Amino acid sequence: MALITSYYVPGLYVEDHSIDVPLDWRGLEPALLAVGSTLRRGTVPAPISGTTESIKLFYRVICAPEHINDDLPLLVFLQGGPGGEGPRPTSPTSDGWIEEAVKHFRVVLPDQRGTGRSGRVSGKGIQALGERAEAEGADAARTQADFLKRYLASSIVRDFEYLRLTAFGGKPWVTLGQSYGGFLTLSYLSLFPEGIAASFTCGGVPHVPASASEVYAHTFPRMAKKTAQYYERYPQDAERVAALADRLDAGDVELPDGSPMTVERLQLMGSDFGMKPCFERMHWIMDHAFEDADGTLSNLGSDPVVSDDFLANAYARTSTASNPLYWTLQEFIYADGDTMPIRWAAAAEKAKHAEFDPKARPLMFTGEAMFPWMFEQMPELKPFKPAMNLLMEDTDWDHVYDQQRLAANEVPLQAAVYFDDLYVDSSMQLDTLGRVGHSHAWVTNEFEHDGLHGDRVFKHLFDEALNRGDLARLF
Repeated sequence: MALITSYYVPGLYVEDHSIDVPLDWRGLEPALLAVGSTLRRGTVPAPISGTTESIKLFYRVICAPEHINDDLPLLVFLQGGPGGEGPRPTSPTSDGWIEEAVKHFRVVLPDQRGTGRSGRVSGKGIQALGERAEAEGADAARTQADFLKRYLASSIVRDFEYLRLTAFGGKPWVTLGQSYGGFLTLSYLSLFPEGIAASFTCGGVPHVPASASEVYAHTFPRMAKKTAQYYERYPQDAERVAALADRLDAGDVELPDGSPMTVERLQLMGSDFGMKPCFERMHWIMDHAFEDADGTLSNLGSDPVVSDDFLANAYARTSTASNPLYWTLQEFIYADGDTMPIRWAAAAEKAKHAEFDPKARPLMFTGEAMFPWMFEQMPELKPFKPAMNLLMEDTDWDHVYDQQRLAANEVPLQAAVYFDDLYVDSSMQLDTLGRVGHSHAWVTNEFEHDGLHGDRVFKHLFDEALNRGDLARLF
């Protein structure tokens, strides 16, 4: 392990590490590379112009201070996203599952490639890549698109398997996947099940076979229901949101970064509606949407002023400057092997629902869905637009899931399925789990999509697996 530094945060001992991994895993296998074989097998992919052969994979290892010298089993956390970096805990209780996990495990917190300190991908970086590609005589947009394809599940999982083999002596580890981390879990079980002793997933079992269009056909009705629940809880907000939307529709309102605050961007604030206490957070943001007088609608006049406070909150809620891959890769996590073109699946589905039209009232909020306008209006995403136009038409992607291997799976898999999950449909999760061997589902409506970040979900999953004997080889 390439140790960078070690230190303590309150209640945790932390080590920072980094290793080199291939940018392009095509034709390479972690087990062979781990013993020094760099020969690519099969069709050798053409190098991606303007890139390096390897990138940095950064990861942290944490444990309770009293366990520093103990030989503990390993648990690797598969972060949600796409585009999410690993947790930066301030204490064992700052992310609820960690407090329980460090009682039993040494915990590995990788930054997935392209995030955090693992060769972070940004708008500035993707623009610079295009410029380097053009200088080498290559097509900038195609180069950027091919580069972004290297930041999906098949590459992420190979990074982690190579990490396990080289930094941890090949010792099988337990995986804990949150949201997109559950997608990675099923990919890991498809590709390298021998590397996993047991798996936990929380709100993150993808439908296999994957289809972006199918996902959004389920998502928009749930989003309409969530919006109705919000207005039912805070009826006064329906009128306030409508008044705000009317003002934004008139134009000339800007966010702190200079991008336009539009009705579509207001709708995007519903992305939070799958997390608790989402309705209360939205209610208090809308409480001071307007600057004039006491903000009462009857006192606003014909041209109300949108408050700077609201605009700051709207920017914080909708900007992905810290994780631009979140929206950039959002629909491509459903691409598996040879596929039909994705062609902006969420936008196509939204167009089928008149109630989501920006001029409709009451205004409907959208959820975890990206749209073409983002890459035209949001500064952090504008540099990705040329590549996005190509990726939306691509049909050739890495294979992510092996349905036969999943059906024959022998690795214990314990899944928390949130019945009312906004982002990952519970019926689709259960359909997949019904076709994955040795899987168990805990279905609950007590939690929203972020349930893992409390102190009860992981403990419940761990205790169930332990009592069933699924962790007997570890404890």
